[in-house]
Amino acid sequence: MTLTQATLGERTLLKNIALIVGGSAFIAVAAQIAVPMWPVPMTLQSLAILMIGLTYGARLGAATLVAYLAEGLAGLPVFSNGGAGAAYFFGPTCGFLLGFVLTAWVAGFAADRGWTKGFLSTFAVAVVAAAAMYLPGVAWPMGVASVFGVDAAWVGTSAAKIWAGWVSPFLLGDGLKAAIAAMFVSGAWAALKSRNA
Repeated sequence: MTLTQATLGERTLLKNIALIVGGSAFIAVAAQIAVPMWPVPMTLQSLAILMIGLTYGARLGAATLVAYLAEGLAGLPVFSNGGAGAAYFFGPTCGFLLGFVLTAWVAGFAADRGWTKGFLSTFAVAVVAAAAMYLPGVAWPMGVASVFGVDAAWVGTSAAKIWAGWVSPFLLGDGLKAAIAAMFVSGAWAALKSRNA
């Protein structure tokens, strides 16, 4: 049972649609918020994605992220810094955008199995889920983009440059966001248990 199921009761089609619309809007707003941090500013987008996965479950979490990506592809300014449209989507961060779906699914998979009720277990799940985003994230600029006919200066970027510019500057922020998500979700479960005691 996920946190949304525990708090909202049995899911209906209408509840699921409301959760998807609300969740995609939550991610869109979080994507526009940048927090000063070293070595790079940290947007709250991936924190929102972790929260969706950890509270919605795998299927509903992934569906919410698919809806979010579809909104951006349709031209709504939901991506970071108000980005939108196919040109933005198929740019250098396309792999990370697709990785968002994987992140929500991995976090949700654990939540569906009840592995996200304590802080440490939820933190571990959040770290693994956040790391999953990097698989398609780095594969896209390293070469997958060229398979799809994308011809840009960033296609074929070396592993060393990917690590230095696209991965390592964000690891500290990702760890912090995993901890925040774990505190929120485990705290919500503790409050729910206390209320029902």
